[in-house]
Amino acid sequence: MERILVRLHPSESLATLGIPVVGYVAAGFPSPAQDYLEDKIDLNRELIRNPSATFLARVSGTSMSGDMEEGDLLVIDRSLPTKDDTIALCFVNGEFTVKRIRKKGNRLFLMPTNKLFPVIELEDGGELIVWGVVTYIIKNARHA
Repeated sequence: MERILVRLHPSESLATLGIPVVGYVAAGFPSPAQDYLEDKIDLNRELIRNPSATFLARVSGTSMSGDMEEGDLLVIDRSLPTKDDTIALCFVNGEFTVKRIRKKGNRLFLMPTNKLFPVIELEDGGELIVWGVVTYIIKNARHA
């Protein structure tokens, strides 16, 4: 299993900062109607629903390449329940890892996005703690 260094940052310690919103921008052809600024947006209010249960973590490693890349920022909410196909920060057999949780019948799997990494099937007696659900992945556009 890929080892992941997890540095958690409580969302409650984040300062409020109003960032101007351009509005909707065309991903196709430019639109001159979009040349105005809307109100400012508070990213804390936009991204964090449960401040006392929400943490931020930076991605380290490549097992989830495709969904997230090295240096991306994860918003993790500990108060949310896990569902099938949820991406979560898990504590498995003494180590942290970020994986997609899949249920097949009574079996539970932790799925990497990167096919070079093995699927982790949780065996009877294996330790799994779902530490929190990934609610947002803030991409670092400079990766490309």
